[in-house]
Amino acid sequence: MSGLAIVTGGTRGIGEAISRRLAADGLRVAAVYAGNTAAAEAFREETGIPVFRWDVADHAACEAGVRAVTEALGAPVDVLVNNAGITRDAMLHKMSPTQWHDVIASDLTSCFNMCRAVIGAMRERGYGRVVNIASINGQKGQFGQTNYAAAKAGMLGFTKALALESAARGITVNAVAPGYIETDMVAAMPAEVLERIRGQIPVGRLGQPAEIARIVSFLAGADAGFITGATFAANGGQYMA
Repeated sequence: MSGLAIVTGGTRGIGEAISRRLAADGLRVAAVYAGNTAAAEAFREETGIPVFRWDVADHAACEAGVRAVTEALGAPVDVLVNNAGITRDAMLHKMSPTQWHDVIASDLTSCFNMCRAVIGAMRERGYGRVVNIASINGQKGQFGQTNYAAAKAGMLGFTKALALESAARGITVNAVAPGYIETDMVAAMPAEVLERIRGQIPVGRLGQPAEIARIVSFLAGADAGFITGATFAANGGQYMA
């Protein structure tokens, strides 16, 4: 593979695995992060992958960030992976407007912001790959996550609509919906909760970030040109739509 890829939330967890995999595939990768500069710098030093900091919930910041990436790396964006996201869990009757709006902005509006910043150039060139990282909880719902589930479900509808708009221009738009993946965020859950989750997964284990990265690698390649508007579930059989 060749070309330039942007991976949001690209320095930790699933995003880190995606950045590493796409770089190994031969793409030039720009890993975007929001706040953990120490982790981002450690990632950059270890991998050699350049990192860029901006808030994907901020439309103007996304436009400026994409310009900075293309100027720094000297190429237009061929692959966009929308992986950045946050959780602010609470039952709806206790959820604050801030908890709602922050998650919608970071997890869903960010897809609009980032796609809007790259789609025009992709259409002009007649080529592009967009992969949106959704969630099992956007497919089945989750207790205490009306905000997160709504954002991730919205991402799936966004994926299908943009796929329809973009197909004739050589641009594919797909989604991956991971289940519970062994990341720092999941590892921080109480042990008894994790054990209960494992018991709900037919394959009997959590997923690995590299397993999600392999799906993204395939969808980002030229050989995946006949696949668009699709959602790839990677959840160990926990939820089968």
